[in-house]
Amino acid sequence: MEYISSDTNVWLDFAEIERLNLPFLLPYVYLMNDETVEDELLSPPGLCSELLQLGLQKTELTEEEFYLVEEFTSKYIKPSVYDCIALAIAKARGLILLTGDGALRKAAEAEGVAVMGTIGILDQLHRGKYIEDEEYVDCIWKLLEKNGGKVRLPRHELEKRLQII
Repeated sequence: MEYISSDTNVWLDFAEIERLNLPFLLPYVYLMNDETVEDELLSPPGLCSELLQLGLQKTELTEEEFYLVEEFTSKYIKPSVYDCIALAIAKARGLILLTGDGALRKAAEAEGVAVMGTIGILDQLHRGKYIEDEEYVDCIWKLLEKNGGKVRLPRHELEKRLQII
């Protein structure tokens, strides 16, 4: 199993399309700082407990990660403290960062941290045959329908995936 440091927004995308369980089909263990879990996974109601039941793992910051968070919050203006926590965990532990946040993605790139988001998860689910074509297409359509509201994904990337199926 591979570990991934998780931000919150990808979970919100999957919650919006009522497919919160799908990322847990992949051979990953998703880690999120315990404070982030308690403070950021409040809405929609029940999201936190459902993610924990599905397998989201809480983790505490190491001393090194704590100092990285301080460095990142002063170095990068847009990512939140919780975003910087996810980035610090990913960088210190050599993990992929799971996020769709644009500012956090840029910070991760600057720090040499690999990033994956909602579309990347769906692509892996489809390529690995964890989900069938029909479910993949249904997820893409639902993301397109919700896009611009709580879901904020690159429309052209979603549409491109519909053209190849």
